[in-house]
Amino acid sequence: MPFDKFTKKVKQVKQSKDGKALIENFISLSALQIVGYIFPLITLPYISRVVGVSHFGDIAFATAIVMYFQTFVDWGYNFTATRDLARVRDDKNMVSTIYSTVFWSRLFLCIVSLVILTILILIIPAFRQVSLLLYFRFLVIFGYLFYADWLFQAIEKMKFITLLNITANLIFTISVFVFIREREDYILQPLLTSLGFLVSGLIAFLWIAPREGVKLKKIKFKEICKSLKYSADVFANQAMPVLYENFSVMLLGFWGGSVANGIFDAGNKLISVVLRFVQTLSRTFFPFLARRIDKHDFFVRLNLFVSVSIALLLFIAAPFIIDIFFTEEFTNAVIVLRIISLSIPFSTLINVYGVNYLIQQGQEKILRQITVAVSLIGILISIPLIYFFSWIGAALTLALTRSILGISITAKARKLKTMIM
Repeated sequence: MPFDKFTKKVKQVKQSKDGKALIENFISLSALQIVGYIFPLITLPYISRVVGVSHFGDIAFATAIVMYFQTFVDWGYNFTATRDLARVRDDKNMVSTIYSTVFWSRLFLCIVSLVILTILILIIPAFRQVSLLLYFRFLVIFGYLFYADWLFQAIEKMKFITLLNITANLIFTISVFVFIREREDYILQPLLTSLGFLVSGLIAFLWIAPREGVKLKKIKFKEICKSLKYSADVFANQAMPVLYENFSVMLLGFWGGSVANGIFDAGNKLISVVLRFVQTLSRTFFPFLARRIDKHDFFVRLNLFVSVSIALLLFIAAPFIIDIFFTEEFTNAVIVLRIISLSIPFSTLINVYGVNYLIQQGQEKILRQITVAVSLIGILISIPLIYFFSWIGAALTLALTRSILGISITAKARKLKTMIM
């Protein structure tokens, strides 16, 4: 396409209602990812130097455990509720009903999770040793409960909540440099991070949501049960990857100790930042594709170009990146970063063909079946890989499992797409 025609097309997109919404949503979601990952990334060199690789590993272990509960509380609503709200976003009564159902359902799951976490701390010594870390980190789940960014994404009004999140988390990021001054202060890192989410979540719940005409209604427990059943397939799809990924961290903690976990987490944390950016594209287009699935092919090409470019850059620059963010204790994280970077394009396939196609087409059960089967494979291969190869085995587990999952989902989605066309 000649440059002038391309420029004209871009201008038309910018001026269209959907185009404006997509651009605003992308900017807002990108800013949220900066807050959620780039700000902590700024503190990473400081934290790793002050607390050391062992305490860094303790934080990673606690985060992996709480991630199970966060996925449990999410229950797939980030996709099912966003999809449903995007289709009725102009009906304030329906928006309030869906929002209220999700809120009360997640609050119920929060309480169940807190009870289970407490029981685990009482009966498992490894959990008891980091109990305060676990409870501090758990606060972030309540922050997500009140924050409800999925609501504002669905109604495509992300500006105010994004500004709120940036301000709150900037304050708590600065507080890391103020309050964490020696090794034993590592316990404050998850507390400060969680407080950032909790404060911004409460402000969103008490001020921004009502400002947009969204009201919290009373919901019968029967409706909560129906809602949980409705999103169960998407929950399974989201939970299984977390299961094998964090199972690797748990095994590494048991067999390799805090140092091994610290090395693995250092390499994997940087990949997590990149995947969040890739997922930003996915979440930006999700409500749009709920209305315009005919634009899916363009969405696929855009995502694959971005993810392959980033993967190559990370693989080549891995030694330089680790050297910038970490001390010499973390040198072995270079190979972790390189191995997992190869899985980025396959993680993108999971998003573009799984979340943004199969779920959009109401094929949650098919996606769940594939995800459960491949995740079980991931759990099985993690045991020998981590036992014999420590943090390298954990990196291989993630890379191999994500690759198999991405290829499997893509094959099924393209077959379904051909049948529909």
